[in-house]
Amino acid sequence: MDCGFLSDLVLEGMDFIKLELEKVKNADKLDGNPSSLIESIKSFLCYIKGEETGADALKERVSPPVAQHYYLPPSSSGPAGNRKAYEAVIFFEDGCEMENIRAFAIIHHLKELTEDFHHTPEDIIDDADSVQAIREKGFTILLRTDRSYRELYDFFTGAAFVTNLELRELTDDQMSEASVPRMTAMQESPIKIPVVQSQEQVDHGQAESRSSHQNIISVDVGKLDKLMDLMGEMVIAEAMVTQNPELKTMQLNSFYKAARQLRKITGEMQDMIMSVRMVPLSASFHKMHRIVRDMSRKLGKEVELILVGEGTEVDKNIIEHISDPLMHLVRNAVDHGIEAPDARAAAGKPPTGQITLEAKNAGSDVLIIVRDDGGGIHKDKILQKAIEHGLINKPADELTDKEIYNLLFMPGFSTNDQVTEFSGRGVGMDVVTKNLEAIGGSVSIDSAEGIGTVTTLKIPLTLAIIDGMNIRVGKAKYTLPTTSIRETFQAKASDLIQDPEGNEMIMVRGKCYPVLRLHEQFAVRADTTDLTKGIMLMIEQDDKCLSLFADELLGQHQVVVKALPSYMKNIRRVEGLAGCTLLGDGSVSLILNIGGLLSA
Repeated sequence: MDCGFLSDLVLEGMDFIKLELEKVKNADKLDGNPSSLIESIKSFLCYIKGEETGADALKERVSPPVAQHYYLPPSSSGPAGNRKAYEAVIFFEDGCEMENIRAFAIIHHLKELTEDFHHTPEDIIDDADSVQAIREKGFTILLRTDRSYRELYDFFTGAAFVTNLELRELTDDQMSEASVPRMTAMQESPIKIPVVQSQEQVDHGQAESRSSHQNIISVDVGKLDKLMDLMGEMVIAEAMVTQNPELKTMQLNSFYKAARQLRKITGEMQDMIMSVRMVPLSASFHKMHRIVRDMSRKLGKEVELILVGEGTEVDKNIIEHISDPLMHLVRNAVDHGIEAPDARAAAGKPPTGQITLEAKNAGSDVLIIVRDDGGGIHKDKILQKAIEHGLINKPADELTDKEIYNLLFMPGFSTNDQVTEFSGRGVGMDVVTKNLEAIGGSVSIDSAEGIGTVTTLKIPLTLAIIDGMNIRVGKAKYTLPTTSIRETFQAKASDLIQDPEGNEMIMVRGKCYPVLRLHEQFAVRADTTDLTKGIMLMIEQDDKCLSLFADELLGQHQVVVKALPSYMKNIRRVEGLAGCTLLGDGSVSLILNIGGLLSA
């Protein structure tokens, strides 16, 4: 039986049902036509039943079915002389329902271990009485295999809903006797292997299962969002109380002691609420299996997807923003990265390409790495396309490899000459950067021609509350994520220089960095414009550095991220801002977007 064709039918049925359900939700007309899908399923059912009808339509797509074994010959006549005979009697959990389907699943996977087996009841699909027979007498399997007792034991006990297993090894004489339909005599044999799992253990396991279900409740996502908002307001209120300017001239030792305790409890509550909102990346990762499967079939490639660290957790709002970037990166890896089987063979590679999707924690960030073992990125082709589109503003020989790779993320850029179902439209990679910038993340590419490509997404664990450094420029206040600040210092006149185009630079330990005056960036009046009298903040992201000039450092505090008003986001868009927050004195501070400032 061609498992690939069966999978196609299952996935096609799922797609059809999902599409019709979406139409129901949107109150649209249910105009889907399942006739071709139904005919394919009927033909496949006729084929696996051994009927002639519909078999001709499937001969080219599926292999002949495996014949049912009703007699198992002695080991001496088998392909290997060391094959042993076993009897397994399987009992399923009470109330699990559809015992015949579960038995069929065991038989389906058992074919990977051996082809010589016989089971009772024999007809477990069409015979409705087989369910009751399995419940009363168990599901009995006679088999001959070269696998060890321990391997068989692990195989049967690892099946779903198996609560009791009787497994024993048989001699050739016992196997010959068991081949006739007298299974009851064999089940009463005195040399039966002891029960694998005692009833006390089963009861204890069921009690634990019930307990675990009782300890988990479903909560509306809207309530979690409201709880997070209230936690943010609590952090702001706590800052307003403990940082009240009127308290600075007063000696209140007991108050400050109570304030420290309040801050400790507030921090613990914040961590707990954050953990409740954390969601593993496994759901987003597993969706990529379908994308890889469909694309590899349509493109005629052999691709294997490997998932690493899918249990890594991030805030649920982060999940919503990275689904599209992940999809585009995986599609690009299959389409552009992995070569065709003949090209891989010519390069000395295995015909099946590998795409690894990995997630891991890195401090307050999460790294998501998409790695493939394909042909890599051809820099010359990227440069040629970039020159044709006028995307390069300096000589090509001065561009670093990372700058060349970053050209792929520019809107409208594509290395495909022809528009296909998967690429060539110039849409996709710019979506990656836009979605990541919206959550304060970043993306970088590294590649080696003929070896493969590695794309790394760096995203924050959460968007709600961050550790920030508050600074002042005139009467305006700004907040930077502390993780982006490399150092703060006061500039010396001897370190300040200008390039031939008049841009201000500062020399720090033998390296030059550009200087960005925040009062010019946001058009505010500063207390001083002398670079030697203000404060410099060296910020860094993705190996890019920039020195920000401000009037004063106000201190480090936890801040609650609030969205910018629609006026600032849409009507009068201001680059370099990621949001805003309320400080302890009730004033508003704008949160700087480090990625936007570095790319300005």
